Amino acid sequence: MNYQDRQQEFEKQAQALVSKMTLEEAASQIFFDSAPIERLDIPAYNWWNEALHGVARAGTATMFPQAIGLAAMFDEEEIANMAGIIAEEGRAKYNEQSKSGDRDIYKGLTFWAPNINIFRDPRWGRGQETYGEDPYLTAQLGAAYVKALQGDGPYMKAAACAKHFAVHSGPEAVRHSFDAKVSEQDLWDTYLPAFEKLVCEAGVEAVMGAYNRTNGEPCCAQTELMQDTLYGKWHFKGHFVSDAWALRDFYNGHQVTKDVWETAALALHKGCDLNCGDTYPHIMEAYEKGLVTEEEIRTAAVHVMTTRCKLGMFAKDCPYDEIPYEVNDSKVHNEASLRMSRKSAVLLKNDGVLPLSLDTVKTVGVIGPNADSIEALRGNYYGTASCFETNLRGIRDFVGDKARVLYSEGCHLFEDRTSNLARQDDRMSEALTVARHSDVVVLCLGLDATIEGEEGDTGNAFASGDKKTLQLPESQEKLLRAVCETGTPVVLVLNCGSALDLRWADKHCAAILQVWYSGSHGGQALAELLFGASVPCGKLPVTFYASDDQLPAFEDYSMENRTYRYFHGTPLYPFGYGLSYTTFRYSDLQLSADRIKPGEGVQVQVTVTNVGSRAADEVTELYIKDQEASVRVPNCSLCGFVHTHLEASESRTLHFAVCPEAFRLVKEDGSRVYEPGAFTVYAGGSQPDPRSEELTGTAVLAAQVLLEG
Repeated sequence: MNYQDRQQEFEKQAQALVSKMTLEEAASQIFFDSAPIERLDIPAYNWWNEALHGVARAGTATMFPQAIGLAAMFDEEEIANMAGIIAEEGRAKYNEQSKSGDRDIYKGLTFWAPNINIFRDPRWGRGQETYGEDPYLTAQLGAAYVKALQGDGPYMKAAACAKHFAVHSGPEAVRHSFDAKVSEQDLWDTYLPAFEKLVCEAGVEAVMGAYNRTNGEPCCAQTELMQDTLYGKWHFKGHFVSDAWALRDFYNGHQVTKDVWETAALALHKGCDLNCGDTYPHIMEAYEKGLVTEEEIRTAAVHVMTTRCKLGMFAKDCPYDEIPYEVNDSKVHNEASLRMSRKSAVLLKNDGVLPLSLDTVKTVGVIGPNADSIEALRGNYYGTASCFETNLRGIRDFVGDKARVLYSEGCHLFEDRTSNLARQDDRMSEALTVARHSDVVVLCLGLDATIEGEEGDTGNAFASGDKKTLQLPESQEKLLRAVCETGTPVVLVLNCGSALDLRWADKHCAAILQVWYSGSHGGQALAELLFGASVPCGKLPVTFYASDDQLPAFEDYSMENRTYRYFHGTPLYPFGYGLSYTTFRYSDLQLSADRIKPGEGVQVQVTVTNVGSRAADEVTELYIKDQEASVRVPNCSLCGFVHTHLEASESRTLHFAVCPEAFRLVKEDGSRVYEPGAFTVYAGGSQPDPRSEELTGTAVLAAQVLLEG
């Protein structure tokens, strides 16, 4: 019997514990830094713990690529592998820290991950924390994370948290007062599906509210989102937690309450069980003013204590208490991290220069501010790796004495000089010297979390962590153009968490490799990819637009002309796109039926063949298009994917189940209906758009199915 089957048992255990508490003691448990109750043998507990891509902020742990890079793998199994490792290492660290009485922040088992917000606009700095712009991909990967992190034992191995509920994706600078206006159609078509899957199917233990308002109400006290949907339609049984200090915004930013006591009351009334911030320490004052009831306080306390019971914190038979510290940062776990660094890289362009050969390349120029940068490996919400392999180090270690490696920083990440006392472009001449003396240049540009990330959590050099523009910083644009003008072939390597404007690079670089924030072993993975020891297989989880001009206003939360599903223009690199060093051919697309009834799905099979000479991985993508809808529907929507390894000349027949929900449309009022008409199902190595076909030279396969009335 797993912990979900024992839900009532844990609830009764929590109710019994809370019934023994005084009201003040019960109130002390709904603050993120929960106080100990020694007379009941309840130790202190801090609910704030992070694990987007490895156990974070808690000392040494295995560090994986950032979430957006993990999404580029299109691989549920690998996401589950990572989440399982996080749970195991989190338990190992928690066991030892608890023995030492260390109950500090970041040292618990309630991890505030995954971030399943939709990356609707590439300017959002926190988009790197997400699984991209597609609701289906986000839902599938998020569910895989939750299931593996929480486990299937008699107790939860660790607790996951779906954040940030629900319409939240910047701008960071105004999030404490911003009201995201969203239609019911966009709400149920784009913003809610991933949360629905994690709550209703994956059994996520916690949901975190966002900072902003949605349609007038703050997300941590939102009637439609919380009461009508989360607790109503979805019958959520876990606990709801506010984002850090988000409740304070009720009166300081949103001005929907006049003081801390009204705020505490409003949040508790709407179902916010746990406060990360400084509001619920005033909950007893709100009670004394008659603003909240004893029942409300105790109900919230029961919800959070139920989670602690599920985690086996008061049990003597929890098997996870025996996980030894030695599993942390193990060789096997780091091998998994390296594997995911390889699989997350996306090859955007290759004129034939890649893979490099040490038979012909005798001098490699490694240039750029991200060449020897640890920050470019980390992204945000990162852990402490025991070893960091930067791009430069990875290349040097790989080539050994078979080639000379020349290095220049080239420029500062965003300032106009690397030394305060120097003139502008103080590393430019060195960079050009390196380029002219090299057979090939590996130009390492991009961003890092000091300029792309969360408001208040970064250097915030530009726009509170958001990007003002999709262009590279001016210092890097100058370096890119100057190095390319030397005539030495340039392989552009990009460490960043989002789409950038790469129009000029696309025309002038010999190859472009997007490696995201690539994890602690990112440099080794890069070297293996550059020299052909590994083959790129990642696909873009976000659209790379041609320029800022193609984007609607950042503050506009309508999905119109956003993401591949609703974009009207031609992107530079489409969602789902990525090249390889080999070629895959698709054939024999078959559907189990060409006519279905409402509520029915279809089985799909397609054969993929590696017709090249290299063994490689391929991501096969399935899309669906409603051809006769009466309302606005997506250009096409991802409805299936699988990550497959194929040896040279190997063929494999893949099987997919397109669920009935893929044939529904969302009307203007948010209702989901089955509308009779023709649908097209597409299968291949990209989405079915002209730009992908132009870039890959291959059209996807298509088959028709009729939804009957």
